[in-house]
Amino acid sequence: MTTTRSGAKVGSISKSENRKGVGSKHQLDTKASPESKRTKNESDKKQQTIEDTIPSPTEAYGDGSSDRPIKREEKDDKNGVVQGQTDQKNAAEQEGARKGVVPPNILEKGIIYFFIRGRVGIDEPSSLSDIRRSYIILRPLAKDARLGNGTIDDAENSRLIAIPKKVLPRSGKDRWIAFVEKSHASFKTLKDEFISASDYTTKTAGVRHKPAAKPVAEGVYAITSTGRESHLAYMVTLPKNLGEVQKEIGLKEKGSFIISTRNPQYEPPKGIAPPQVPKYPKEIQDGFRGLRWVATRPEHLDYVNTQFLLIGESSGIQKATEPQKGQKEGQEDPIEELEKLEDEDTHRMQSLQGDDSDAIFKDLHVRAQDYPKLQTTF
Repeated sequence: MTTTRSGAKVGSISKSENRKGVGSKHQLDTKASPESKRTKNESDKKQQTIEDTIPSPTEAYGDGSSDRPIKREEKDDKNGVVQGQTDQKNAAEQEGARKGVVPPNILEKGIIYFFIRGRVGIDEPSSLSDIRRSYIILRPLAKDARLGNGTIDDAENSRLIAIPKKVLPRSGKDRWIAFVEKSHASFKTLKDEFISASDYTTKTAGVRHKPAAKPVAEGVYAITSTGRESHLAYMVTLPKNLGEVQKEIGLKEKGSFIISTRNPQYEPPKGIAPPQVPKYPKEIQDGFRGLRWVATRPEHLDYVNTQFLLIGESSGIQKATEPQKGQKEGQEDPIEELEKLEDEDTHRMQSLQGDDSDAIFKDLHVRAQDYPKLQTTF
């Protein structure tokens, strides 16, 4: 497999197109973060399970007839979501470079970041029980683009995904809900309303301190369709070697989840305290066809409060990246496209210089010295 590389400069991204990536693990040319071993904290087992109210991987989907592209209209809703945004050219992202090569079952690809936030008053989590919540940031890229060197300009299309259970599902027995906390977010919004620490006052406890969010990994992802199911597959670029923290929250060098979106017209499963109902346009709501769950499409994630099911896949990314029928001659297998994106992202992050934390924050256009270092050990 020939790896394509680019040395293009920084520019701006496509807002409605998307990207993906995966491959072998790499590290910046600088010193890796220390890794030490500790006994796994069992406190997370106390968290409430969703059990029988969550569908199985088979039950989560209909007959597959809704696996069609949904037209995205330009519209402002009450959540501030803007659909059909204008594409922007990014010099670090050569659009059209992969035209005709990307297989059709890759619905979206892009850059993925994993963060954790400590419980109130805990800036330095020393165990899993000290973590309040884990987060994923999805940063879509143009589907036919390839990455060059340097940072990518802000397309204001990032999505902040909250994982209330703190850890990621590891196998098909692990099935729980995540939800979109912010959509079409700018880097400024992420910095001011997510990454940064803040203090607030309560009537009973006085001033409380909400710690800053800490990065634990960066990589590439793809949302793929395998017929009736959708998958979120990822490959970690940084850190080079997964540390204790990464393993505790369920991160793998290469991992994937079956993902399905909940129909907001039905009552949520028991044990779930949902945020407000997402305000879907008629086209997306009609796509549920009266079903409780449908295979997740990227446009579902463009709406604040979207709830989607994460089902662990113990087999890694194999199923998520299987070639599908109808793939044309000249198109690469999904795994090959992911690996190329991962290789491009590795070289891109190396060009940002500094340690892992520096590179991740630079990539998000944030001053690294103002925020916590990437955490690999408790």
